[in-house]
Amino acid sequence: MEMSAIMVRDIGAFELTTVPIRDLESDEVLIEVEVTGLCRTDLKLIRVGHRDLTLPRIPGEEVVGIIRKLGGNVTALQEGCRVYVYPGVWCGRCPACRKGAENLCRGMQIMGFHRDGGFAEYVIAPAKSVIPVPEGLRAELAVFAEPLSCCLNALELARLGKGETVGIWGAGPAGTLLGRASRAMEAEPFSIELDRRRREIAKGSASCGNMKFDVCIVAVGSGQAYQEALGAMNPRGRLVVFSGLHASEDELPLGLNQLHYHEQSIVGAYGCSFRHGVQALHLIATGAVAVEDMISHRMALSDLDQALRIVENRQGMKVLLYP
Repeated sequence: MEMSAIMVRDIGAFELTTVPIRDLESDEVLIEVEVTGLCRTDLKLIRVGHRDLTLPRIPGEEVVGIIRKLGGNVTALQEGCRVYVYPGVWCGRCPACRKGAENLCRGMQIMGFHRDGGFAEYVIAPAKSVIPVPEGLRAELAVFAEPLSCCLNALELARLGKGETVGIWGAGPAGTLLGRASRAMEAEPFSIELDRRRREIAKGSASCGNMKFDVCIVAVGSGQAYQEALGAMNPRGRLVVFSGLHASEDELPLGLNQLHYHEQSIVGAYGCSFRHGVQALHLIATGAVAVEDMISHRMALSDLDQALRIVENRQGMKVLLYP
């Protein structure tokens, strides 16, 4: 059996091709992909590579689809069930896994990076990484579970509390979801974003002036944004390093006395754990975090080149691909 898929064999190029569907291992499931989300990480992976990428590879880490076949030892799932695929496979034994941080597992295998992802008609995933989608929740809404999960991880690490203020630099898909998730947690988010259209979708503040925040989250790859965020923390404020930086901006001047005298802290946030996927699906299904108005483009997988340009030039909000 064969399928159409996007294959990256060399950094900077990809092709839409036909590949065989391999046999299932006993603990895996075969999923017919309904929709895949496209993000700036996919753009980076294809155009310049990524530290976790191994080639050749089918990209795609935001996947929702229908189970079509079960491995011999899979009993907790059923064929025909709509599922969201948590993109990681973790060992369950290392110190990070034992602390509930399987996203930092020493042996983590990420879909679309270490193993083939969802830019294809079908994807194979371990049964333990599959989360059933709540009944009635459409696939194109459920696919937001992956980016929302990353936001929930960031807010968890920020120790966000009810009534606290959150300054969010960037109002792209991640920044918008961070704001909406913060609001669902009864915090007060503010968006720091130059693009008026994105700012309106995020429903954030046009200009926060000299405001100080309990939590600052940088959701844009900008050293300048991090500099601003460092100076915008309240006493005991927390800065979340959510977006990575280009190597040329990786080192920023940091006054440790500021952290010392104001009891401030800085924490990194990378990816998400399985439990965040469960939480994200619940928030989307209940309407606590709205996502439908964030969909700006629905495109065929064969239009990936155009879709990547839309993401690169920030011409839309969320781009969804349909194989």
